[in-house]
Amino acid sequence: MEKFLSIPVTSEQNQLVSCTDIKLIEQGSTTTVVITYGGGKVTTITHAAAGAGSEEMRDAIQNAVIAALQTAWSQPAYNVSGLPFAVSGIAIA
Repeated sequence: MEKFLSIPVTSEQNQLVSCTDIKLIEQGSTTTVVITYGGGKVTTITHAAAGAGSEEMRDAIQNAVIAALQTAWSQPAYNVSGLPFAVSGIAIA
């Protein structure tokens, strides 16, 4: 069963991010978290600035993925709340 994070984005509605085939979640910069998938796709989550060296947002996204994967098969979308920084955009490349 495919699972998704439902992430609130400032000035937009929630956007879905796949939890399937994730190979790496990393803090790309002080304003981005990068999710790399097995097929080579990359999702970049842009957020308000974190302090240098902070992995707080990466940890929050990673914990949300773990929680999403633990939900029942009948719940494909996991609502992410309480993120440490506001998300301003999500892009897939």
